Amino acid sequence: MVTFAYLFERFPSFGQTFCYREVAELARQGITPPIFSIRNPKDEPPQDWDRRIVQRVHYLPEEKELLDHVRRASKKRKLTSEVIAALDEWGRRTDFLRLYQAVYVGLRLQEMGIPHVHAHFAGMAARTAFWIHKFFSISFSLTAHANDIFAPRDFEIGLDKLVAEARVIITETDFSAQFLREGFPKRAGQIHRIYNGLNLAEFGRSDFSSTPPLIIAVGRLISKKGFANLICACELLAKGGKSFRCEIIGEGPLENELRAQIEQLDLQDRVALSGAKPQREVRQRLSAASVFVLPSVVDAQGGMDNLPTVIMEAMATGLPVISTNIGGIPEMIVQNETGFLVEPGDAVALAGAIEKIIDDRQLTQKLGQAGYERAQALFSIEKNVRDLCALIL
Repeated sequence: MVTFAYLFERFPSFGQTFCYREVAELARQGITPPIFSIRNPKDEPPQDWDRRIVQRVHYLPEEKELLDHVRRASKKRKLTSEVIAALDEWGRRTDFLRLYQAVYVGLRLQEMGIPHVHAHFAGMAARTAFWIHKFFSISFSLTAHANDIFAPRDFEIGLDKLVAEARVIITETDFSAQFLREGFPKRAGQIHRIYNGLNLAEFGRSDFSSTPPLIIAVGRLISKKGFANLICACELLAKGGKSFRCEIIGEGPLENELRAQIEQLDLQDRVALSGAKPQREVRQRLSAASVFVLPSVVDAQGGMDNLPTVIMEAMATGLPVISTNIGGIPEMIVQNETGFLVEPGDAVALAGAIEKIIDDRQLTQKLGQAGYERAQALFSIEKNVRDLCALIL
């Protein structure tokens, strides 16, 4: 019998493949919880989603239909006086739709006899789960990721209230687990670290045969990914006479700015912004590369990476990885063993680390093999999903 349901802000989403992989692995293990998604992802690059999983997703109605639904439920006396009073008291204050979404999902969970709901990110879905708990005494848990804890947005039901009420708080790294325990010491016992996972068998291995060497980077084109620093590092490599190509896969608001930087530095023949790609194509590009680079920084709002999935994917491909020593990244990359860590924003150090790898194929293969073995040990989706079930079932 299924004893929990998922609640996502949007599912499945190409920018949150770790969520999809978790759901897919649960299905492989014979666990198929109901899936609710507040939003229906639109205008996203096509992905190779399993139809059987997508067909399980129950998308919540838009605002007008949602409000009508709750009013009908109230007239049919499906709601307690306490729930009705809470809706009336909240009125149209900020985030009021979370209360109505909680009624919509909570009534369905009651009908299905499901006593627990799990949300990803300490954001919209978790705030809705908070109200499900308040209205229907259905417990909730959440998996916190990165900006949702390092740079949380200011909502009345904020991170403090979510952590106080959640039965279990899961996060991706020891770094973020310690961050939460220090911030919420009374809830330290409810905070657990579980790494995201991969189906490692999906990834081919790089043979480092690309000529010239291919530097690959993957991520949204946003400040915290630090891609401007990678472009600066490429300029330094070009001035040093190094032969290479660099491909940055992803989309985002900084695309025009980064393209202008590439043109200004006359790197059009060396650095390409290739847009977002389906996971299958990302895996193909990784296996064609010589080194993976993610030059993460802390953005102006305090946002930063925690456990970037793309680093796992590169390690699973057997690539050496160059990144920065922020968040949980040092838990992934062992300095001088699976790759190199440099200070955020240091384009000179970044160029130096890249140069070491593209100049020494033997070193490249050694670092890549060690990274592959580390990915096998830490990031198995099968093991990590079992750890999740042990906490929330």
